[in-house]
Amino acid sequence: MDTRRLLRTSGTLAATAALLISAAVSGGAAPSAAASGRAGEEAVPTALKPYYEQKLRWHACAGKHPGFECATLRAPLDYDRPSAGDDLKLAVSRKKATGPGRHLGSLMVNPGGPGGSAISFLQGYAGVAYPAPVRARYDMVAMDPRGVAASEPVTCLSDAEMDAFTKVDATPDNEREVGELTAAFKKFAGACASRSGKLLQHVSTVEAARDMDVFRAALGDDRLHYVGASYGTFLGATYAGLFPSRVGRLVLDGALDPSLSAERVNREQAAGFQTAFASFVADCARHDDCPIEGGGRADVAGARLKSFFATLDRRPIPTGKSRELTESLATTGVISAMYDEASWPLLRKALRNAQNGDGALLLSLSDAYYERSDRGVYTNLMPANSAVNCLDLPPAFRGPAGVRRALSDFEKASPALGTSFAWAALSCGYWPVPAVGAPHRITAPGAAPILVVGTTRDPATPYPWARSLAAQLSSGRLLTYDGDGHTAYNRGSACVDSAINDYLLTATPPPASRRCS
Repeated sequence: MDTRRLLRTSGTLAATAALLISAAVSGGAAPSAAASGRAGEEAVPTALKPYYEQKLRWHACAGKHPGFECATLRAPLDYDRPSAGDDLKLAVSRKKATGPGRHLGSLMVNPGGPGGSAISFLQGYAGVAYPAPVRARYDMVAMDPRGVAASEPVTCLSDAEMDAFTKVDATPDNEREVGELTAAFKKFAGACASRSGKLLQHVSTVEAARDMDVFRAALGDDRLHYVGASYGTFLGATYAGLFPSRVGRLVLDGALDPSLSAERVNREQAAGFQTAFASFVADCARHDDCPIEGGGRADVAGARLKSFFATLDRRPIPTGKSRELTESLATTGVISAMYDEASWPLLRKALRNAQNGDGALLLSLSDAYYERSDRGVYTNLMPANSAVNCLDLPPAFRGPAGVRRALSDFEKASPALGTSFAWAALSCGYWPVPAVGAPHRITAPGAAPILVVGTTRDPATPYPWARSLAAQLSSGRLLTYDGDGHTAYNRGSACVDSAINDYLLTATPPPASRRCS
């Protein structure tokens, strides 16, 4: 079981595997105006000046990341009522520019989620694998957003409780199973409330964007240069709406559309995964080891996949460990592999093994999605993901009746996966903190050119979202990648990479509506 609105770059999943939404408009200062993109007051309030004027104390990071420095940034828990007694300690990291060439300042990165660790992304990927010319000219920097990883993490269930939670049947067939699913959502929400307290009221995207501006100031930069992937695009767009005059070079890769309701986000994401599944099926048919027969037809293959899931629902299969592969875990494993077409061979093998009674590989794909280690330890990805998503927008559904009314629309969007997406969208209906945001457009008038990147067959952030965000932003420029997988930058397209690199290095965006393949 998962929230199905987990939005993070495939690079994060790949890094995890190699071992393997809803928009907040809370957080103090008049989010209804600023977050909607109307240029509001950008002068630093007197009460916030101590945060903006703080000096970071950099030191070598602990662990296996030579060349990276770490520090702690102070930020108010509540921007409306800043108090030193309630300050948050936010983890930040950097790797200084390697040269040669003129130093361009800091380039902040965020891999999405919400809940993905930006510091892990920086130290394990962006700071070492982004194009060398970019790393030469920028200090590469990251901040774990409030509530995430090393920055005052939201905590909910224990590891053992998470194991139980993730295997609950997310496609209930009767009232008893509906009751078990809703009870699981309620238990998760209650644990978050009891273990995270008032922090749950202050992990919105607007507050995280305001933290980014404090970090920008502490770095000594006049403008924010930023690459945000997946949910990180919403974080970056929110920043632009709040602080348009402080926008530098912003790349929003795999864009989220902030004007959508939670129900539409979930339903359209289901359609996105159906598009990706159709691509997988077409590719699978070209291989002798394809475990889903159907002649490359997504409808036939989807029916066979649903039949396989139904078999697991009746009889989970062994994995060689204490945990069996259930329908819910298998569904999550398939979804995990849809993020990156490089995972499709692994998915073919995982499905073939599972059909032969060995669920180990498909379980490992599910564990990668949840960021569960081989030792059974979970990161706080899923608690943070729920905390931000459920604070950001009113819930898609407030009870099972709403899900039932919407089921046919979800199943039309994705015959293979729609039922699972619909029921997963119920999770925020039981959240202990009321949502404070609403769907809204972000225009950011007066901002420098902002580059929005969309992939035509992106599963997690469907391509129409990128087109919509680029059209909303007054200075938005759309770059299209005609391809598969989630996000586009640094994933193999020389056309995409050169366009983004040129923009980051020269501030010159590509021509309007440039298309790459």
